[in-house]
Order: sequence, then structure tokens, then C-alpha cells
Amino acid sequence: MSKVERFEDLIAWQKARILTKDIYHVTQQGNFSRDFGLSGQIQRAAVSIMSNIAEGFERTHLGEFHQFLSIAKSSCAELRSQLYVALDVSYLDQVKFNQLLNQTEEVARIIGGLRISVERQKHQKTHYKNSAESRVTSIE
Repeated sequence: MSKVERFEDLIAWQKARILTKDIYHVTQQGNFSRDFGLSGQIQRAAVSIMSNIAEGFERTHLGEFHQFLSIAKSSCAELRSQLYVALDVSYLDQVKFNQLLNQTEEVARIIGGLRISVERQKHQKTHYKNSAESRVTSIE
């Protein structure tokens, strides 16, 4: 297992970034782009995933990182729910919906695995900053 020094190196954050880009792409097309309420909400949910991973990683205590990962995972659920709305009002076709839903579920699974890793480390250490040997160990 390798030590992760930057949030940008986390697979969860990398996948969330791709998902966010894809969400922005679909929400800027057709009728979706004219529904400012739903398009804004779905964009914010996607951004929330990657932002909470980043913010949590930069916190001093592993418990805080774990909490931010929980929020990021919850944002995945929010995004999945909003994708169903977009499908139901025909902003997304079934193929694009399935693609985005699968991406969102993958990100949620990776975050879940990272949460388990952080939880294990939490029982071994209280802090992970300012010590190279105690940085987050990636099991993604």
C-alpha cells in the first residue's frame, strides 16, 4: 500500500472530478440547460463530492476526514436521486442515465472503501498531518 500525500492523488477524488465534468457537460445541453433549478442542484451535488474529499483530506484528524468522506458519499446519493429526476423529465436518455448512475455508484464504492481504510487508521492514530509515515494509506 502506498502513502497518499495530496488529495489529487486519491482515486476517489480523481473519479469524482471526471464525474463532475460529465455532469457539467450534460447539464449544459438542451432542455437541461434551461432548467436552472435542477441543473444547478445536480452540479452542486457533483462538486460537493470532490470538494468534501479534498477538504476532509486536508483536515488534521482522521475522524474529520472520515466525516467529510461520509458527506461526500451522501452527496453521491443525492446526485443519484437527481439523475432519476433528469431521466423522468427526459433531460437524459436511458444510456446517458445509466452511464452517469454507474459512475456515481463507482465513486460511492471507492469512497466507502476509503472510509473503511480511514476508520482502521483512526483506531491506530489520532493525527495524520505533519508526519510522513502517518499519512493516509490508500487502499483504493
